Amino acid sequence: MSRLRNGTNRAALSGVAVALLVAGAALASATGVVRDRLPASLPRLPGGRTWLDGEALGRWRDQGWWPAVVIAALSVGVLLFLWWGWAQIRVGRLRELPLGQQGVTLSGPALAAAMAERAEAIDGVVHARVVLLGRPRRLRARITLVLAAGGRPEAVLRDLARQAVTEARAAAAPRAVAVDARLTVRHHRARRLR
Repeated sequence: MSRLRNGTNRAALSGVAVALLVAGAALASATGVVRDRLPASLPRLPGGRTWLDGEALGRWRDQGWWPAVVIAALSVGVLLFLWWGWAQIRVGRLRELPLGQQGVTLSGPALAAAMAERAEAIDGVVHARVVLLGRPRRLRARITLVLAAGGRPEAVLRDLARQAVTEARAAAAPRAVAVDARLTVRHHRARRLR
C-alpha cells in the first residue's frame, strides 16, 4: 500500500510538473519578447493567436453560471492540492509498519502499547506513555515516563534501553528507531493541617 501511494504521488507530481512546463512554454512562446529570444528550431505559437474568439466569448458571457462554477472548481482544486501537500510533509502517528513479507504489517498503536507495558514494568516507573511518530522508514518513539518519588532516572533509562527499546528495534528491524525519552517525577502533595 505504501509503495502504491508513493508511486501515485510521484506520478501525480510529475504530471502536474509536465503540464505546468508545457503551459508555461506555450504562453512564453506566444509573447513577443520571449518569442524573439527563442531559438528558431523550437516550435512557436502564432503571435496573433487568441484562445477564445469574440463570438465564443460572447456565448460564454451570455451564460451567467459559468464564472461561479469556474471559481468554485479552481478553489476546490487549490484546497485539494494544499491538503494533499500537507499530507505529504506531515509527520504523524505511525498507523502500520510493513514487515518483511508481502501483506504482513505490524500495527503502530499495538507496538506503542507493548513498549508502554514493557516500560511500566521497570522498577521506579509509575506510568508510561509511548507514541510512535514518522513514516515506516524513519521511526521515532516518544516515550514519557512518570517516575515514583524515589525513582532513579539513570537506572530507569538503562533498563528502558535494555528492555523496551531493544525489543522495539528488533520488531521494527531493519529500520532504525530513534527514541526521545522524557522523564517526570510524581510528587506527593503535602497535607494541610488545620
